[in-house]
Amino acid sequence: MNSNPTPGQSSRSTTGQVEPEHVAPDGLSAEMSNLRRDVASLKDTFARLASQVGGEVAKTARSMSQTVASQVGSATGGVTDAGSELASAAKEHAKTFASELEGMARRNPLGTIAGALLVGVIIGMMSRGRG
Repeated sequence: MNSNPTPGQSSRSTTGQVEPEHVAPDGLSAEMSNLRRDVASLKDTFARLASQVGGEVAKTARSMSQTVASQVGSATGGVTDAGSELASAAKEHAKTFASELEGMARRNPLGTIAGALLVGVIIGMMSRGRG
């Protein structure tokens, strides 16, 4: 093998870079034009790709937000229904308790008066200790 390149060939330096030895000025300007065209083409391709990716990201974000909104709506509806059922159950228990107290008062009026007096004394003692 010949270590000396022939005219028009490139030689490698010790740093690994290609160093042209005999490049015609017209060839260099043609290569620079080609490189500029290639870079412009890459730039346009990258811009189109970025635009497409941005569009896909926006579609995905919209889809996810709609999905989350529908799930939150479903959960809220379930909580509202459960809260409504709980309120109606508490209302029924209060009515039942009130009717039980009324029945006890009719059956034993003196016991009801004594119980009310005892509750009043306890409340009075508790409020006296705080004041």
